[in-house]
Amino acid sequence: MANTTPDTAAHPRFADALRELGLDVGVRRFPDATRTAAEAAAAIGCELSQIVKSLVFEADGQPVVVLLDGASRVDVELVRQELGAERVRRANAALVRETTGYAIGGVPPFGHRTRTRVLADRRLLDHATVWAAAGTPHTVFPLDPPTLIAHAEGTLVDVRERPA
Repeated sequence: MANTTPDTAAHPRFADALRELGLDVGVRRFPDATRTAAEAAAAIGCELSQIVKSLVFEADGQPVVVLLDGASRVDVELVRQELGAERVRRANAALVRETTGYAIGGVPPFGHRTRTRVLADRRLLDHATVWAAAGTPHTVFPLDPPTLIAHAEGTLVDVRERPA
């Protein structure tokens, strides 16, 4: 469980964001990609629901980031209702990179290229610590959910699919 400094592990844009926010977090780098929530949870040794997925959607042509726990799926209809949008769909890889500055699988919850609306699912608050991507598919960092959501300037919502 070796910690590395943000300068050597995190994506440079994200390392800059951490510095600007005054956050000193232990960014961890893994030799194998932690592109999926399941891969990240296995590598870290935490519960799947402690992984934060930063998912980009397009709502009426505008990007929006949804922060969700790794054990859940987004209910696109709830996102649509929350935003008052006509149409919501998953963003393609080009829009994800254009909006956030990161590739799918490495998108952090904040430190994005452009200022984007962020919705944070309330279930993230179920844990004392959650883990999110640090800008690459090989890096993650821990943070308490209220601090993470605050730095992401996220609106607390309920947008996860409910079991039938």
